[in-house]
This record gives sequence, C-alpha cells and structure tokens, in this order.
Amino acid sequence: MNKNTGCFAGNLTRLILLMLVSLSMSVFAAPWDDQDPDEVEAILDKKFAEGQYSSKGADSCLMCHRKSEKVMALFDGVHGSSVQNSPMADLQCEACHGPQGKHNRGGKEPMITFGSDSPVPTEKQNSVCMSCHNDDQRMAWQGNHHDNADVSCADCHQVHTGHDPIADKSTEVAVCTNCHTQQKADINKRSAHPIKWQQMVCSDCHNPHGSLADASLKQMSVNENCYACHAEKRGPKLWEHAPVTDNCASCHNPHGSVNEAMLIAKPPMLCQQCHASVGHTSNAVFGANPNAFNAGQSCMNCHSQVHGSNHPSGKLLQR
Repeated sequence: MNKNTGCFAGNLTRLILLMLVSLSMSVFAAPWDDQDPDEVEAILDKKFAEGQYSSKGADSCLMCHRKSEKVMALFDGVHGSSVQNSPMADLQCEACHGPQGKHNRGGKEPMITFGSDSPVPTEKQNSVCMSCHNDDQRMAWQGNHHDNADVSCADCHQVHTGHDPIADKSTEVAVCTNCHTQQKADINKRSAHPIKWQQMVCSDCHNPHGSLADASLKQMSVNENCYACHAEKRGPKLWEHAPVTDNCASCHNPHGSVNEAMLIAKPPMLCQQCHASVGHTSNAVFGANPNAFNAGQSCMNCHSQVHGSNHPSGKLLQR
C-alpha cells in the first residue's frame, strides 16, 4: 500500500467515525432542538400544507435510524405493528413525526419530536396523539390539570417500547410521583392506602386525562369516589354526621397521614375544629390524669359511630 492509499484509508476511517458520532448524538438531541420554536413550527406547517410525505415511508427513516435501539424498540409495541389502525399500517413513522420533506437530505429539516425538550409546542405534540386516542377516556382532556400545565403525552407515556411503564400497575405510581412529589411523601406515611405495595394505583381514583370532577377524580365527587370501595360508609343514615356527607377529605387525607385512619389531625383537636366546647369538657388532660377525652380513641370512645348511625338512640352518634 503506497502513501496516497494509506492517507485515503485514514481519511475514510476518520470520516466514518465522524458520521457514527454524529448519528449517535442525533439519537439524544435533534439538530433543530435549539432552533427558534416559531421557526420550527412554521416549517412543519408548510410541510403539512404541501403534503411532503416520503414515497418509501419507514424505509427512508430506517436508512439512518435502524442502528438506534431507541428507534427500533418501536416495533416491540403496538405503534410499530402493522395491524389495522396502527400508525405503522398507515403513514408509518410520518403518521406521528409528520411529513419527511427534505429531512433525509442531511437530517436537519425539522420533524415533530416529542417530550419536554422538544421545540414543538405541547399542544401540537398532543394533537398528534389525540388524532387517534380520542375516546371517552380522554373527552375531558381540554382544560384539565395536565393540559393547563402544558404536560405532553410523551412526558408520561413511552411509545418506542413494548412496555409503557405508566400502563403497567407495577410502575404506574413511580411515573406519577416523578411530578407529584407531595403525594409521594404522603403515600409513604404510617397511615395510607396500600399504594406503595401496588394494591392500589393512582388511576383507581383519578383519570389522568381529565374528568368533569375536581382533581380529575373518576367519580363526580370525593365521596362518590370513596364509596366505590368504602360502601359501608355510604348513607343515607338515620343520624348523619354533616362533614361526612359533605366531603370525606374534611377529616381524611386520601393520600396518607401520620395520624391513624389517614386523619388530617389527631382527635380531639380534629373534632374541635368544628365542635365548640360548650357543655362538654374542653381541655384534654395529659400526663398522670388521662380521661375519656384523650385516652384510646379520644372522642370516639363515646361517639363511635362517627360516620353516621341508624340506631334509634344514635342521635349523638354513640350507637
């Protein structure tokens, strides 16, 4: 091998290495991620308006992206399946990422990318997902808490995988508590629903895609949500306790508490938030002189039917 041949081989090797480095970097960050979002959106709108789709579909994409495990993992899940109504059975990669246009000529023309790092507006990202996933579970998405907070579908869901963590009850809570840190602290307190053992998950009570109730609850009120499991607390009762019929959360923190039964405060302090001391002992005596007002179940030593009573003599919720 002469000197010129060796020089050519060395240059070729460096060129190949440079291309591989560029390709590996593009897996983690698209070349247009640092471009002006308005400019990116304008280019995307133009490509959509002109219908600049590739005639080869996914084959054009895989010419460059087939070496990326993150990309190829798409074919492990339903989005990469060729079954009817799947993106891969229609416009393939372009069904979600938009028309290819001149993207395959250097890879610098923007495509629709997803997630919090994308310059594509969250509303446009979500409109791609909602074009297929527009069912009764998502009918209240517009204006719900996640929508108002500019949360994109890709912030919670993973598409390029055969196993979406938030769709699995064993990992759902971990995904939700990445953002909902206060609730993560609550579910690990001494008195809580069995969420940390996956016997319950967030979606048992909430619809993360929105609902017509407060806090995206699946039922129309807090109480109706609670009664779905705690049917024994449902009324009507002959003698009702006003805060119970109003809102279970008046006394309980549904995510967890340091107090017994997830109470927001310990009795008698909890009870005294509503009940004045007129005609009743007003001070809890601690130390050497315990009494029925603070020992054991405190107020519930006598008023044991605090959720309501059906006994003819249960006016004071004692029976």
